Amino acid sequence: MLGRTEHRGVCRLLSSVMSGTESHTDREEDYRFLHSMLMEKKLHLLFKIHERLKRFEKRSPIPVQECAVSLASDLAEDLIRQGGSDEVKELVALFSKPHFKSFLSVHDAVAQRDFEPILPPIPDDMPEEDEEDSVKIVSLVKTKEPLGATIKRDKSTGAIVVARIMRGGAADKSGLIHEGDELKEVNGVSLEHRKPKEILPLLDRSQGEITFKIIPASSKEEMSANKKKLFLRALFDYDPNEDPAVPCKDAAVAFKRGDVLQISSMEDEAWWQACHYGESSTRAGLIPSQQLHERRVALQRPKALFNPRRVKSTVLEDVDYGAITGIHIAGSRRSFRLGRKSSRAREAARSRRWSTGVHGSLRAPTYKEVIPYQRDTKDRQRLVLLLGPSGVGVNELKRRLLVSDPDRYGVTVPYTTREKRRQESEGVDYHFVSTHMFEEDILNHRFIEYGIYRGHYYGTSLDSVHKVIAEGKVCLLDVHPSKIKHVYTSEFKPYVVFVQPPRIEELRLTRQKAKVICDEEDKGSVRIFSEEDFEDMIALSETMESQCGHFFDKVIVNGDIATAFRELRADLQKLQEAQFWWIPAEWICSSPTKAWKNSGHLGAWI
Repeated sequence: MLGRTEHRGVCRLLSSVMSGTESHTDREEDYRFLHSMLMEKKLHLLFKIHERLKRFEKRSPIPVQECAVSLASDLAEDLIRQGGSDEVKELVALFSKPHFKSFLSVHDAVAQRDFEPILPPIPDDMPEEDEEDSVKIVSLVKTKEPLGATIKRDKSTGAIVVARIMRGGAADKSGLIHEGDELKEVNGVSLEHRKPKEILPLLDRSQGEITFKIIPASSKEEMSANKKKLFLRALFDYDPNEDPAVPCKDAAVAFKRGDVLQISSMEDEAWWQACHYGESSTRAGLIPSQQLHERRVALQRPKALFNPRRVKSTVLEDVDYGAITGIHIAGSRRSFRLGRKSSRAREAARSRRWSTGVHGSLRAPTYKEVIPYQRDTKDRQRLVLLLGPSGVGVNELKRRLLVSDPDRYGVTVPYTTREKRRQESEGVDYHFVSTHMFEEDILNHRFIEYGIYRGHYYGTSLDSVHKVIAEGKVCLLDVHPSKIKHVYTSEFKPYVVFVQPPRIEELRLTRQKAKVICDEEDKGSVRIFSEEDFEDMIALSETMESQCGHFFDKVIVNGDIATAFRELRADLQKLQEAQFWWIPAEWICSSPTKAWKNSGHLGAWI
């Protein structure tokens, strides 16, 4: 709404627009038409009317009478009895006009705040039956939206019963229909020996209101009103229009990976009820349950997950951008872990050990329970974990973040037991410690990950992570997927970003000139990516996502490094400015999902 000041501002804006049109001559006819419309007196009168209504609204007016219709009717009767002049007859004629009567009727409805439709009374001649004490007659007003319930046939009795009530729908809001209720009639038509799909046309033909004859369920468990709210982060995309198995596409909820869903019901084994967090609409919709989605993915799981091929991590290791561009940043190397300079056979064996170790427990990422965590001014920066298959560009994204804002982002300094070289600095390139101290920290679980290269230990210590965070910086850390568990705690509250390769067609286009460091016969030699490298990168990405997808807070497809960097930086900036974070419920409290029960199946949607 515009006040007086805004109204004048709009008028000035209109004047500015009109004067601006004078300089355009290439489309003179169009601008003349626009200018003439802006000069219309009716438009300016509308602004004046709006301004007066706004001032009237500020006075908080209240109705003088709530029964204008009856007063007008009484007045008309009195005037008719008295007869009189032409003016009186004209007034009586005005009172009798339909538009005037409707106007007064609307006035009374607003004054009495009577906005809900009035349902017709139950007929007095309703037939009596043996179960008269338990029969209910329920009338619901039909709107464009579904009634918000599903029905099914009871296999044991053959009766039509209410299978599910959608939270927030018309049936739920009425409080008159419940799960398990038996439907006997719809608008006087018996449902005996009818199938659920035969009942839907009866509802479609109904006009105004729908009357149900119901036998209430003998017993039912009501959901507790004070039950803890349950929020789930979706770990996959879902479009009901592409799902042939959904009971009703209009009753389903579409979502994208990363969306937070508020769960209303998990009672059904296949279809849960949920709505998007913060959505203005209160009506819940259907989403596939965790069990249903896992079964679907198991049936169409990529062959790469069942037939792991030899993944050559040394070949797919990230490009050493320091060697190529001359820019070196401490902590961007991962030689102690994946061994860019280690042998191909050794590295392939390590990758196979990780791959074969996860195949027995692969589960499709579905949902992760989260809770809103209100940030405190004393809270430290969150650890940012960057994950991705070798060669996808994790190191380069980390390097660009560090260069873009070194005061905000930091990386850990690795620990090693080898001797310090002449050009190296303690605490800058590495922390140089004794073998005894390193092994003691291993026994005390002080390392996130570590490895041996040419007889020397290399590793990332928890102490180095604490040091970066203590400086008030965002610690950027890339670890092997199997080591996430060491930092996936409430202490660090890590934000996990998975960098995913694009489709192989895009890899061929974007990695044509990219080089990878390898160390076989030629020390430090480089070569371009091969077709087999691309296939291995995608296969490893699929395996990582299946094994660790439940950890991911953000997935970035690195088809173009500049685009991926902008997306990552914007996402981390948004995380920094957020008033609260969605964090895993396991970090704060025990899971409330055990209180939800699974039973029954959905039937026809009404």
